Amino acid sequence: MSALTETPMPETTLSADAVLFETLLRVGDSALILGHRVSEWCGHAPTLEEDIALANVALDLIGQATLWLGLAAEVEGAGRDADALAFRRDAGGFRNLLLAEQPNRDFAVTVMRQFLFDAWHAELLAGLAASTDPRVAEIAAKARKEVAYHLDRSETLVIGLGDGTPESHARMQAALTRLWPFTGEPFRGDATDAAAAEAGIAPDPAALEPGWRARVEAVLAEATLTLPDTARFRSGGRSGVHGEALGLLLAEMQFLQRAYPDATW
Repeated sequence: MSALTETPMPETTLSADAVLFETLLRVGDSALILGHRVSEWCGHAPTLEEDIALANVALDLIGQATLWLGLAAEVEGAGRDADALAFRRDAGGFRNLLLAEQPNRDFAVTVMRQFLFDAWHAELLAGLAASTDPRVAEIAAKARKEVAYHLDRSETLVIGLGDGTPESHARMQAALTRLWPFTGEPFRGDATDAAAAEAGIAPDPAALEPGWRARVEAVLAEATLTLPDTARFRSGGRSGVHGEALGLLLAEMQFLQRAYPDATW
């Protein structure tokens, strides 16, 4: 995976607002980028029912991103809003998980990516709902209800397709193998995460892994899928290091704002 650019986190002690800002970007950017990825299925899903369901999931994620990035802009205090953060940052400024930006490829990859993300997202939001920052807790409490539906749906699809026909099983296994290397990143903390956890703003990423792992292993076993034994080594998205996939996604997502800045309807 080639890196487009890198924006390393500063080694100096971050202020409380800087820690909160970075934390909000990490949560909001992951929701935004995955929401855009899922929206790419609109009009192209295998069935009409799936088309509508995927569109609803995308809208939920983008709606959550609007709240997270709106709060991030407020905390930053630099005159930007959620739209500016979404449409006027280059790839190196994004803090999303690499898992979220992986291309759809086929329906199996889309379903497996969603499940692996949802299982983590549910754990994260449960922790954020107990945040010492009431604004963070309020957004997380709202998002948890939507993500509970996302997780229930993605679990059902993984089990149905994994334990389905030989073709669907093979595709789901291939999707799991392709995405597994990206599943370690959500649980690797850094100085920002440590500061956020110490302040009670967000949970320690490592503390989320046992719940995620237990859920993933149980679902994969029911789906008759084999847990890969490959290393979960892909990381860097949360510090601004991304692959080519994000650059191509942003070229599409940000086109209108970049071509016609400050345009109004």
